[in-house]
Amino acid sequence: MRCSKKYIVFILVLGLALVCKFYNGKDVYVEIDDFRGAMLDEGDWNPLIASSVNEKRLTAAIDSRVYSNNDSGIYMDENLNVMIPVSILRDSFNCSVHLYDSKELLIEKYSASLSMAVNETSAIFDEEELELDSPMIYKAGEYYVPMEVISKELGYSYNWDIDENTVTAANTSGDTNILPSAYDLREKERSSSVKDQGSRGTCWAFAALTALETSLLPEESFEFSPDHMSLKNSFASNGDNGGQYTMSMAYLTSWQGPVLETDDPYDGVGVDNLTAVKHIQEAQVIESKNLDKIKEAVFKYGGVQSAIYSTLQNAGSRSSFYNNVTNAYCYVGQEKPNHDVVIIGWDDNYSKENFSVGLEGDGAFICQNSWGANFGDDGVFYVSYYDTNIGVHNVVYTEIEDIDNYNNIYQSDLCGWVGQLGYNKDTVYGANVYTAEGDEAVEAVGFYATGKNTEYEVYIVPEFKDTDSLQKGQRAASGKLENAGFYTIDLKKAVNVAKGEKFAVVIKVTTPDSVHPLAIEYAGDESTLNVDLTDGEGYISSLGTSWERVEETQNCNLCIKAYTKER
Repeated sequence: MRCSKKYIVFILVLGLALVCKFYNGKDVYVEIDDFRGAMLDEGDWNPLIASSVNEKRLTAAIDSRVYSNNDSGIYMDENLNVMIPVSILRDSFNCSVHLYDSKELLIEKYSASLSMAVNETSAIFDEEELELDSPMIYKAGEYYVPMEVISKELGYSYNWDIDENTVTAANTSGDTNILPSAYDLREKERSSSVKDQGSRGTCWAFAALTALETSLLPEESFEFSPDHMSLKNSFASNGDNGGQYTMSMAYLTSWQGPVLETDDPYDGVGVDNLTAVKHIQEAQVIESKNLDKIKEAVFKYGGVQSAIYSTLQNAGSRSSFYNNVTNAYCYVGQEKPNHDVVIIGWDDNYSKENFSVGLEGDGAFICQNSWGANFGDDGVFYVSYYDTNIGVHNVVYTEIEDIDNYNNIYQSDLCGWVGQLGYNKDTVYGANVYTAEGDEAVEAVGFYATGKNTEYEVYIVPEFKDTDSLQKGQRAASGKLENAGFYTIDLKKAVNVAKGEKFAVVIKVTTPDSVHPLAIEYAGDESTLNVDLTDGEGYISSLGTSWERVEETQNCNLCIKAYTKER
């Protein structure tokens, strides 16, 4: 009977401790006398309470996203604070999150900033010091921070449900605009070095790799090789006389690069047999002229590759559209873009008087060029929001991983998204068939969303025999993608495939207002004349029942990849 009483006492104390810790009401508790017969010490009881919470499924719901101790590693520490990994902050709290020198975290949203350092018991919010019960810690390869502090300082409610073992945070401001009026990656140590393309037509490669470098900063610093991107891609033209963002996306998402500048210097002679030093798994295409979304991409991820129509040729040239005193450029006309740059910031209040053409309003993007430090302000200039072309074509690299993320990539679309295919409606099924190189587990699938708000379903057929097999796939993932671009979708459960056996990846995509929702590779122009149709086995279907072989009927390959690990 004594054991039973002790258990009851423990449960009562546990419940009281949790209620006191997470109660958020405005009532004032009356102080009570010490529990007779026991002097409770936090050092003794808190670990027991935390252990009880962590033994069950612990859930954190932040706006519409839900995380648990089973999939995201959240846990309650011995101070009874729920600790969440830094890796989920950007998407869950919709903010900018960066780690400096592997010890100091900077979180930004609106014009506010919150900084904290590993193992430090104080934080700084907008220059005011905060005391922390639980500091940021590094544990098992991940940084963790107290969810309650993050919620409070970013204007979120914070509530604990003891019955559900769930903590919730919700944005109470109702403001979906997370941006300050001005922002500059240079001021955040998130801009890469200014480079000079010289007389070659490689601005597209410089812009893509500069954007990529900024997406890794400040955590990692790289200088990638534009020579390799422009000369060692899969296109018929070498890219030395011009290119576009879809070429850089194809090169990067097929793992042909990036490679280091030191391994392939900018000399016009590409180096063979180099392998990528990073794996690009996601590249988002931001909606044309959606200025707030472009700014948000810079704020959260890094530089955005975009384009202008330039009447300038180099750092020494002059143009009626460029004010070389204020370093401000604006072209208003019908010409299409002919030069890629990188948006690294903005200033909503940048005066229209700084431009050499008459404009209706203020505001400009801060852009990094590839004409060396003698151009503009050490290689950087301002482009008006009212410029015809800036912000029309926009790419930001949003998921960059180490090269040990997967053992193999299966693909037949080295030239990437050249065109689109469908049945004159917004939904289509596509399937690519591959032969397993070993006993492997399919862990993820990659494909392009060709428009906003694309919904997808992913199926894996581990033993492909014929097209009848495509209706027997295991449903492995589903979801919705806000922006166009290339995405890698993790499967809910890896699917095993056997060496030498065929397997199929099947996707169903629905892209609103599209009549050809599926991205394809085909010989569409001079740069894609060398597209190889012999390396693919792809099928499409209107309803997922009757299938046609695209290499035979459409002269194309489907842009559907598979990622595997050895088992």
